[in-house]
Amino acid sequence: MPIIEVTHLTKEYQLGHITSLKENITNSYRRLLGRPIHKRENFKALDDVSFSIEQGEVVGIIGHNGAGKSTLLKHLANISKPTKGSVKVLGSVAPLIEVGAGVNPELTGRENIYLNGAILGIPKKIIHKKMDEIIEFSELEQFIDTPVKRYSSGMSVKLGFSIATSLDADILIVDEVLAVGDLAFQRKCFDRMEDMIIHQGKTVLLVSHNIRQVERLCPKVILLDHGRIAAIGDAIQVCNQFYKQSDEKIHQQLASGNNSSLMSEGVDIVLVQLADVYGNSIEELDFQDDLYLHIDYFVHKRIEKPVFGIGFHTTDFIYLASRDSLNFFFNTPLEAGNHHIVCKVARFPFNPGVYALRLGIADGEVMVSYGENVVQIYVTSKDQSLSYIKEAGFIPLDVSWQVNPQSIN
Repeated sequence: MPIIEVTHLTKEYQLGHITSLKENITNSYRRLLGRPIHKRENFKALDDVSFSIEQGEVVGIIGHNGAGKSTLLKHLANISKPTKGSVKVLGSVAPLIEVGAGVNPELTGRENIYLNGAILGIPKKIIHKKMDEIIEFSELEQFIDTPVKRYSSGMSVKLGFSIATSLDADILIVDEVLAVGDLAFQRKCFDRMEDMIIHQGKTVLLVSHNIRQVERLCPKVILLDHGRIAAIGDAIQVCNQFYKQSDEKIHQQLASGNNSSLMSEGVDIVLVQLADVYGNSIEELDFQDDLYLHIDYFVHKRIEKPVFGIGFHTTDFIYLASRDSLNFFFNTPLEAGNHHIVCKVARFPFNPGVYALRLGIADGEVMVSYGENVVQIYVTSKDQSLSYIKEAGFIPLDVSWQVNPQSIN
């Protein structure tokens, strides 16, 4: 029997409760005449959502901003009530929905630990036994008897996460909070989550915009899109679908000329064209083919020591590689006016997937133009062994295999 069962869940919100004086008078007049009043259209944060989760499952929930992720979690945590449909949850729930959620700011950290334990129905003596463990994990020993309203947001998250993961709830709901706090504490959170998943068999629901984190922790993923379930199933497949949607959106933005990450002080990037060995303009490149970058610059003022640079990153801005022209023409000045640069990337080294180009030009050590996500390149391959980059990594390894070799050379 599922531990969580969501059936035709719909949540509507009325947009804009404040009406103008004219609207109020008009609606009052229509009421007197027995006519229907003008109502503003309702917004469906969730629209006919249905799924079930078995005990011990670890499920990621992903989607664009406003897709309905946090609204769904609030229903699962019984914080919000549905407009239509039903949500059945068997067992206790430890929600960590947002910064400070479930933490009373007027109480001290220690008092909040007792309060949360009582809400979950845990006897006081058991909470007392776990107190030192919770305080130690939160790293708040010095502040545990200070009112939480004096905590920073990071301290509140540390306390909330420590409470939620230390007390014996059946279901843990986590919404984005792993992104808050210092790197060392985030590492502790990941380790604690993995322990709960692998060794304790807890049911965990995780919302995060860090898709790689979701892929790592969650075998099953739900993709929400405008309040509806767009996909549900294997984490790699569903996350790849989300990546594809995001890549298409970014590609449309670039095609419309919407490049918000371009900085220029004296040099304008006029045109960037991806080309094959024959000079044909391309958007797709076969795996490990040569790539040619044709770049038109307009230089406003003479550059004494020009240094060009290129780099590639993923669409979620993981920098993969870069190279500059320092050893090619550092001592050749670049006069004011139009210039055309060609850069060849031999045997483009990345696995099939979508990559973005970044460009820069400097005068010696002074950057005069820089842009990220300038243009995208789609790497394709007919080789089925080369999986999509999110699963296989970014760079293929040059390996050979032997079974029961007679000798090792």
